[in-house]
Amino acid sequence: MPLKTAFQMDHISSVSIAGDTSFALALEAQKRGHQLFHYTPDRLSQVGDKAFAMLEPLQVRDEAGNHFTLGKAVRTDLSEMDVVLLRQDPPFDMHYITTTHILDRVHPGTLVVNDPAWVRNSPEKIFVTEFCDLMPDTLITRDPREVDTFRKEHGDIIVKPLYGNGGAGIFHLQEADRNLAALLELFIQTFREPFIVQRYLKEVRDGDKRILLIEGEPVGAINRVPAEHDSRSNMHVGGRAEPADITAREREICARIGPALRERGFVLVGIDVIGGYLTEINVTSPTGVREVQRFGGADVAALFWDAVETRRGAV
Repeated sequence: MPLKTAFQMDHISSVSIAGDTSFALALEAQKRGHQLFHYTPDRLSQVGDKAFAMLEPLQVRDEAGNHFTLGKAVRTDLSEMDVVLLRQDPPFDMHYITTTHILDRVHPGTLVVNDPAWVRNSPEKIFVTEFCDLMPDTLITRDPREVDTFRKEHGDIIVKPLYGNGGAGIFHLQEADRNLAALLELFIQTFREPFIVQRYLKEVRDGDKRILLIEGEPVGAINRVPAEHDSRSNMHVGGRAEPADITAREREICARIGPALRERGFVLVGIDVIGGYLTEINVTSPTGVREVQRFGGADVAALFWDAVETRRGAV
């Protein structure tokens, strides 16, 4: 049965289709005969206890430079949709959080993926701390004294925004680096939130593995290798994607976190693993679906829609 499906996402004109997971999900949904609609988060509104959005009918094509057609925008009660995909990129700020509150108005009558309440309550760099024994040593703070103590204990460190994304604002500071105080001053002036400090993992030179899970089960992986003169492996900033298998240690990590993902109703999740350590659990708009398939791995978009169709049939 066709599902009326709305994509809440950054504008489709801005996506790079070769590596965009939202686009891959739209292609698979269209292939299955589902009816697609598109809107950006700024076109979402709440009136009383109802959620409305300016929905544009959407058609997609796997053709660079000619990958979409949008119809006329119509103000629509989102409760008329069967599925809403919560897919805009972070930053995970108050604007993002507010959209999850509005989408609470329609979920689960309209299936919102991932569950907006649990997305709101599971920031990727905080949710992961529920599994501290799987992580590198980690500090969350705004106190420079705590950071200084942490560096004295661990040597090389990574400092990054707590709610950042895409590799933005990530700094590798070596033990003798004299820029720590100035960097912390900049972070304190720029961000109201605490920031995150982690022990540097030298294994990142071999790659930062992205593992995709559907309904809490691992289904595919890619390895993201940083550029020669960068510590960041994110593909947004020059990281290189490579094919990857899932190791026994990584399957152990997935088995540990899987029940928590299922409990929170997370259909699609991406975790980051460096040298056998879990560093993030991405639940907002995880990426990597197209790369996994390009390297001969699973068709994760198809597995995603199998799960959504099953859930929608049970609502």
